[in-house]
Amino acid sequence: MSHKTVFLALSAMLFALCVPVSAQQPTKVTRIGYLVGPSTASSARYEAFRQGLRELGYVEGKNIVIEWRSSEGNRDRQRALVAELLRLKVDVIVAVGGGDVRIAKEATTTIPIVMVQGGDPVGSGFVTSLARPGGNITGLAILRPELSGKRLELLTEVVPKLSRVALFASSASPEHPQVLKEAELAAGALGLKLQSLDIRSPKDFETSFQAALKGRAEAILVRVRGPILSPHRKEFAELAVKNRLPVIYEGAEEVEAGGLMSYGVNFPDLYRRAATYVDKILRGTKPAELPVEQPMKFEFIINLKAAKQIGLTIPPNVLVRADKIIR
Repeated sequence: MSHKTVFLALSAMLFALCVPVSAQQPTKVTRIGYLVGPSTASSARYEAFRQGLRELGYVEGKNIVIEWRSSEGNRDRQRALVAELLRLKVDVIVAVGGGDVRIAKEATTTIPIVMVQGGDPVGSGFVTSLARPGGNITGLAILRPELSGKRLELLTEVVPKLSRVALFASSASPEHPQVLKEAELAAGALGLKLQSLDIRSPKDFETSFQAALKGRAEAILVRVRGPILSPHRKEFAELAVKNRLPVIYEGAEEVEAGGLMSYGVNFPDLYRRAATYVDKILRGTKPAELPVEQPMKFEFIINLKAAKQIGLTIPPNVLVRADKIIR
């Protein structure tokens, strides 16, 4: 037998021995904890996050498992769910909203946390700075003071001779002082009088609408979200129709539930981008080295059916700027 034949035979034997060994090597399955408030607010956004992961090569059940948990806005349940995710030894936690980020931060300083809708992460103490987060938290924040001005401007374009606007916001939110300041500055610039009304629970909806009418408000700017509004969108929209008040919201879901208008962040795009943070962290980049980013896409949505119900005509020059019109 020639040396060449012997070499080929030995090579074949070694290859045959190696294949079973490598086949037995388990593929590492990454475990992602996904913590959200009201589940009713999150199905489309959650799917956008999953789509973002798929685009990056992650397949659920094959190389990743997503541990999806909803607290339904219950703070005690939030803490229990974070503790559960820690027991499951997740590789990264995706926390939706400031409340979830805060509780995750209190629970761990080692597991990376990717925040979505982080409000003011510097003011909230989540990161040292947007450019250099400095700890185990990074992600996407919504720091857009100009959005309040844009929403009020849109109201002035659809409500003839608008002079008084009621702001529905919650003092229970850590962001309340900033929300109030933004709205007051924007209203002053547009020559509008602003009436601030505190919404701490859905029970405050009806009394706040009554207070708005008593204060002669001609429109409403809603800066309430999360567990207060999300499960009660339809109820809120019906009260707006009942009181014949034009309302502008932050998110598309409120308009799809019967609200008049919304202008704000394109949330599916935001959640898709959150997947890139998870990917970078899983590939070895530390959260402290990943700058916090801002929204890049925005959307304006109008519900013509809701406009008709309150006897409001949306001007053509406003309609042509809408990204989506519900008829």
